[in-house]
Amino acid sequence: MVTVESIIAMKREKKKIVCLTAYDYTMAKILDKAGIDIILVGDSAANVFAGEKTTLPITMEEMLYHTKVVYRAVTNSLVIADMPFLSFQTSVSDAVLNAGRFLKTGACGVKLEGGTPIIDTVKRLVALGIPVMGHLGLTPQSIHKFGGYTLQGKTRDAQQSMVKDAELLESAGCFSIVLEKIPASLAKKITDTVSIPTIGIGAGPHCDGQILVLHDILGLFDAFTPKYVKQYAAIGTQIRQAVETYRDEVRKGQYPDKNHSFD
Repeated sequence: MVTVESIIAMKREKKKIVCLTAYDYTMAKILDKAGIDIILVGDSAANVFAGEKTTLPITMEEMLYHTKVVYRAVTNSLVIADMPFLSFQTSVSDAVLNAGRFLKTGACGVKLEGGTPIIDTVKRLVALGIPVMGHLGLTPQSIHKFGGYTLQGKTRDAQQSMVKDAELLESAGCFSIVLEKIPASLAKKITDTVSIPTIGIGAGPHCDGQILVLHDILGLFDAFTPKYVKQYAAIGTQIRQAVETYRDEVRKGQYPDKNHSFD
């Protein structure tokens, strides 16, 4: 069974960490059986599951539900829950309460977006025994600040600030850090600087691990496709074709036939 400690050890042993998102029992069970190291119950559920334009609308109650059903499916993978917008930014006490609710639901840890402003929160959570995954670079909960899903860390000042934030997150007790949509060279610098694993998404090949949204790699979500997404299957097309065949057979009276009926 994958644990926080085994994830940290993977960096020392130079073993790549494989992560994917999941939001439901069926998909989580498939990922768990496939040997995925970390299953992130991402607030990206707002986009690919609920059809929202950003991650901001998803609520604690909705994230707790997704976490609960994912946890039911998992026996080996490490389940980490995304803390949604305003579940941890309002106060340290709110963050403790909400993070605790995720652990009571089945998560093994939580992911928080941000650097310097959340360091005290991270320290408190870790002190209470709640594992924390950090998240730097393009942090979707700050999408309005960035003005879109744009590449981060492009200037020297921004790069220096991100390296500093990574060091602060490590010092605060994070067991890993997601690096999203930043130059590969910057991701390498951060990866070489901190002793905890970095998990890249659109951050190049030098991170200690990689994470993508499951619906993206399966071709189930086509609202937009970031440059860094590699589609490994076209399940969405196959599902549509299957549904269309079912539709046609029902309309033509071909289904159900004798083989699919009781005498």
